[in-house]
Amino acid sequence: MTPGPQNAITDIAGLKVGNAQDDALKSGVTVLTADAPFTAAVSVLGGAPGTRETDLLAPDKSVAQVDALVLSGGSAYGLDACSGVVAGLRDAGRGYRVGNAIIPLVPGAIIFDLLSGGDKDWATSPYPALGRQAFEAATTSTAIGTIGAGTGAMTAMMKGGLGTASLVLDSGITVAALVAANPMGSVTTPGERHFWAAPYEIDGEFGGLGPDPTSGLGRTLDSRKLTAMLERANTTIAIVATDAALDKAQCQRVAIAAHDGIARACVPAHSPGDGDLVFSVSKGGQPMNSQSDLGMIGHAAALCLSRAIARGVYAATAAPDDLLPTWSDLNAPT
Repeated sequence: MTPGPQNAITDIAGLKVGNAQDDALKSGVTVLTADAPFTAAVSVLGGAPGTRETDLLAPDKSVAQVDALVLSGGSAYGLDACSGVVAGLRDAGRGYRVGNAIIPLVPGAIIFDLLSGGDKDWATSPYPALGRQAFEAATTSTAIGTIGAGTGAMTAMMKGGLGTASLVLDSGITVAALVAANPMGSVTTPGERHFWAAPYEIDGEFGGLGPDPTSGLGRTLDSRKLTAMLERANTTIAIVATDAALDKAQCQRVAIAAHDGIARACVPAHSPGDGDLVFSVSKGGQPMNSQSDLGMIGHAAALCLSRAIARGVYAATAAPDDLLPTWSDLNAPT
């Protein structure tokens, strides 16, 4: 397996990603969409999720495909970003048709960034407008770092961010991940230099420092974030995608497997105060040669998600009034 040309979720033909953020707000929105509806499922393993329309993604529900997925900051307010995307899709004539009515289907999930240091004293929620801006900005490339839903993200010890990564399997199937990393846990070992995801790094994509040589890790849980904020101010939300032809039940299995990627990159993960969630998308018609291909897709999705988390944090950039430093700040040459 090797990364795709962009090492991004937009290596999967037909997928587009758009971002919008407000630097004064220190929050933003990321949208995944395509020119045609796509199959999707979801797995939620965190104890404090914030979601919209995720029930319809269950394999036993009648909706077969959706028009977009939204990752947003803003906690419960951020769920309104989906409404902005719905409006943009409707104006474009996109959605599920019932008679002469058109209903865009846009599930979404949020991270908590209300205490990220930005100006949250709004008179009108900014999230519907940010959602529409992100939808209209969607392109076939994917930026990372302090952008979109990753704008106000924080990990235990440093700023979080928006990350992505991809892998092309030996079968030719492409698998990729897109994530807003805002976990309660740390993404680096004590000392804030080595990433927990380091064993899965490819070609120095998040610094190339390798695994921490220290043993006995994970027994201390220091957190600048908890000192500055609250226990429930967290969540890692992600989308994994493939160009293999999967049904909803198979997508759900991939989403479940992909959660291993969060657990490998964030310590601890899936806590009562995290809303950890993974959407899974099938876009395209690459056939699977055998049932074992599904297991490899899930494995690759977990690898991509670990790498995407580290890449997003590694690429985070400093901004005025940040509560936490960036990885680059902490590891600047002396």
